Amino acid sequence: MNMSRLIGFSLFTLVLASMASLASMRQGYYRFPAIHGDKIVFTAEGDLWIVGANGGTATRLATSHGTESHAAISPYGSMAAFSGQYEGHTEIYVMPIDGGNPKRLTYEGYGATARSGNKLSETGDPGAPCSNAAATGVSA
Repeated sequence: MNMSRLIGFSLFTLVLASMASLASMRQGYYRFPAIHGDKIVFTAEGDLWIVGANGGTATRLATSHGTESHAAISPYGSMAAFSGQYEGHTEIYVMPIDGGNPKRLTYEGYGATARSGNKLSETGDPGAPCSNAAATGVSA
């Protein structure tokens, strides 16, 4: 009788542990948040997502064959700049905050990040503004 209780308790514990593991997988892994007003843009599953600052259902902003990360929101909140890796090296892209096609800003071929203080910058010199971004008048 004690052995059957032990086996039953062990199975029950195993089922609970499995359920807890599945629940934690649904929570996700959200990285590199950018907050502006009532909007939060973040990276999950290699894509950009947007959600209201008060919570709710997140919507995928960018879905592509590459990966996006390190979003920054423009001062007026209408554009999102981000690091994207679509054609090899990581470069800087911008897109409307409500979604749309990304526009590539850098063509440096050695990687870039969209966040350095409040300016777009290349990883070659994180303190200097990105020349292509400056030419288009985009700041994040």
